[in-house]
Amino acid sequence: MKKILFLLTASVAIISCSKVKDGEYLITGTATGIENGKTIILQGQDPTTKMAVSLDTVKVENGKFEIKGKVTEPAFHTLILQGANGPIPFILETGEITIAIDKDSIHKSKVSGTYNNDEYVKFNEDLTKTQKSLVDFQKKNTQKMQQAQQAQDTATINGLMKQYMTLQTEVQANSKKKYLTYAESHPKAYISALIIQSMIADPSADIKKTESLYNGLDESLKNTAPGKEIKAKLGQAKMPAVGASAAPVGSPN
Repeated sequence: MKKILFLLTASVAIISCSKVKDGEYLITGTATGIENGKTIILQGQDPTTKMAVSLDTVKVENGKFEIKGKVTEPAFHTLILQGANGPIPFILETGEITIAIDKDSIHKSKVSGTYNNDEYVKFNEDLTKTQKSLVDFQKKNTQKMQQAQQAQDTATINGLMKQYMTLQTEVQANSKKKYLTYAESHPKAYISALIIQSMIADPSADIKKTESLYNGLDESLKNTAPGKEIKAKLGQAKMPAVGASAAPVGSPN
């Protein structure tokens, strides 16, 4: 009995330690080595124009920053550090999000703390491994290609391009498999909804497979903007083509 009471007390303590309520977010950031006063902008996307819009602005203080607010559903956003050479993408959603800015290599900044951001990081790491052979080929042959172009060595140029295209086709096929496998095995991940959204926009995609993946999504994702768009486009795909005549009433099937 004492053990049960202890566990219940511990659970209540853990819940009460949360700094955010449902529908709220808290971004806790570290900006080591970045001087005080540097501006950090939280950017989202206008749902109508799809243009970037600034949602909040804070300043770095003693290597730290904090942004609080409310959010209705997960969606990709970015942090813009004043003077940095690129944005920091992440998924804004309910919960406590931690962002550690790497001032020297902004793309190496670390995002963690919520389910979808942790999944986004793992997904990207896995995809990077899949695409490594293509990156390695480019690094290995860039100088060789430049020398061939300067010497107008058509045979070498064509040979390298042929190898690159073959490798690119292989990597694209493997990446596509990764997308499908991920969407199938992660019905609660926001990335899965984005993968299915990209499939519905691809004329070569299997519509039945797309619909099956959508049906397997968690209900919370079906109610997001990507989820609603997928549902609408699946409905459109099932409609008869313009000009197609329906079978007369009473005609055999």
